[in-house]
Amino acid sequence: MSVRIGTRGSALALTQTQQTAELLSAVGGFETELVRIKTEGDVRTGSLAQLGGTGVFVAALREALLADRCDVAIHSLKDLPTGGTPGLAIGAIPARADVRDVLCARDGLTLAQLPEGAKVGTGSPRRAAQLRAARPDLEVLDIRGNVDTRLGRVPGLPGNAPDAPGDLDAVVLAAAGLTRLARTDVVSEYFEPDVMLPAPGQGALAVECRFDDAPARENGVPVPDAVQGVLAQALAAIDDADTRLAVSAERALLARLEAGCAAPVGALARRKGSLLYLDAVVCSPDGKQSVRLNKATDGLTDVGAHLLGIELAEELLARGVAEFAELGA
Repeated sequence: MSVRIGTRGSALALTQTQQTAELLSAVGGFETELVRIKTEGDVRTGSLAQLGGTGVFVAALREALLADRCDVAIHSLKDLPTGGTPGLAIGAIPARADVRDVLCARDGLTLAQLPEGAKVGTGSPRRAAQLRAARPDLEVLDIRGNVDTRLGRVPGLPGNAPDAPGDLDAVVLAAAGLTRLARTDVVSEYFEPDVMLPAPGQGALAVECRFDDAPARENGVPVPDAVQGVLAQALAAIDDADTRLAVSAERALLARLEAGCAAPVGALARRKGSLLYLDAVVCSPDGKQSVRLNKATDGLTDVGAHLLGIELAEELLARGVAEFAELGA
């Protein structure tokens, strides 16, 4: 038996897909092969917001799954739209990596040490808004490209090509991606969540499959004695219950706010003992307005996590975030 795993073709996508393929192969005892799929986000240029945000890195992979050109597809969960696709399911969410955002700056500078007017690049409106809130004097620029392309915009970083442009003072990236690529030597500062809340689902991967291959679940927990195929059993084995709970809450909040991955919304849920805590922030694009709230629940099921996200989103909406944030995109 060989399982075909759909992936984007970037270095990061291939790396995280290969790591997930090895997990599946180890627990399932089958061979895997990677199927490279080119997505709209890989082809088109322009900012994430201009491209439509949510789904530009996903649609082609989903089409390949439905057309039986692959058996599962690996997504960065923060790129996955909150609305499902008929016939498909998230079969597994492996244990989450580092959720934090990081600063990669020239000369090892931290955010506080960057000079007034320093140029900082990011493709994320969420990161841009929180950067502007923390340092209104910075010039935050919208950038696109893979990890190496973005790092090449900062002079002197380890691993940069000799002809890299080096035209920025810093860029902001996800710690998880740099960790998976073994490029954490470029990090000058890790942003704790109290400084910059990550995107909903950041640091997590989603293994999407056709519905018939998805593990049977009860309250989000795989049913151990269910009669299922080898692939479904392997997906159940690599699924991490706490990560699934956390991202369920974060994505429910995002869905209720009608916000996509291009919206200035940060959220992070974490289980601590018998409670699930959710922090969220909604910002105006210029960073001048924001509302940050938190809430907890003892409902440690998919339903409980989902309700937590909805309830916190309602509180944010009641505080008027729709008046200054670009929601409904």
